[in-house]
Amino acid sequence: MSSFEPLVFSGVQPTGNLTLGNYLGAIRKFVALQDTHDCIYCVVDLHALTVNPSPKELTDGTRSIAAAFLASGIDPVKHIVFNQSRVHQHAELAWIFNCVARMGWLNRMTQFKEKAGKDRENASVGLFAYPALMAADILAYRATHVPVGDDQKQHLELTRDIAQKFNNDYSSDIAGLGLGVPMQVGDETVQGFFPLTEPLIEGPATRIMSLRDGTKKMSKSDPSDLSRINLTDTADDIAKKIRKAKTDPEPLPGGTDGFEGRPEAENLVNIYAALAETTKDAVLGDFGGQPFSVFKPALAELAVEKLSPIADEMRRLMADPGHIDSVLASGAERASVRAEKTMVDVKRIVGLSA
Repeated sequence: MSSFEPLVFSGVQPTGNLTLGNYLGAIRKFVALQDTHDCIYCVVDLHALTVNPSPKELTDGTRSIAAAFLASGIDPVKHIVFNQSRVHQHAELAWIFNCVARMGWLNRMTQFKEKAGKDRENASVGLFAYPALMAADILAYRATHVPVGDDQKQHLELTRDIAQKFNNDYSSDIAGLGLGVPMQVGDETVQGFFPLTEPLIEGPATRIMSLRDGTKKMSKSDPSDLSRINLTDTADDIAKKIRKAKTDPEPLPGGTDGFEGRPEAENLVNIYAALAETTKDAVLGDFGGQPFSVFKPALAELAVEKLSPIADEMRRLMADPGHIDSVLASGAERASVRAEKTMVDVKRIVGLSA
């Protein structure tokens, strides 16, 4: 049991168009969590620099993610929506965490290995140190929970490692300054400054796959636009992509055990279940034994019904960039107040201020 105030933090990188996978796996969850938690949602534009976008791409992408947050139902008044670069404490805490994290920890990050490829010596330091900045994003607010996809779970585990090491390295200073918070570690109650943040991973749609290859995650960076449904797609685009989605010649199975060796079929049923907020078994109860010529139009109709209002609202918001910028600026002011409280204490703990 911990006495940290419950707080949800999560961020989305502004590179490429947001997809159905981002919406079902993350943003819809962000919206639901507003009813039960204090929430801070961030457009992580500093992280986007690791892929070297043009200045215009970065500016437009940041506004687009913010528009998606708002269009999906995130309330920027009751909660906080901002972009990372407006709150300097993220970068400041990241440097301290760079001095806490170990090279071996970062070397084990599978996303770095995948993104750096074979030419790791030519990868940027920013790409390598990305997880330490992610830890700073979360712990600048001492967030207790982060909704993440399976692919980010390893980074959250590193955030917990950094928090634990900081708490251990500075335990006497934390206690001496009276800044410790009681927290449960195993069977023991200890004093710590940072929480060991917990992941929130649940539901049928933590991993939506490509419409062209059911073994690969739906990605905004895939060269084929037919592989994904973008949140800004028109109704015609959505229907066309579902119609062209890869399938197999067999009808839908009567139960989920019939999906073995049929990843594309399972993915389409998973998408239907997630959009309808039901289970795959329930979907197969309605469509089991039916050919894809029956199922695909039903899926397209459902997807258009759920996604078109978001796309329409995103387009309306993007036509007024001044409004989006004002929302981000207001959110950043409020976020900065919270993050500065953390940084004042961190500086005292590590000896950067008296």
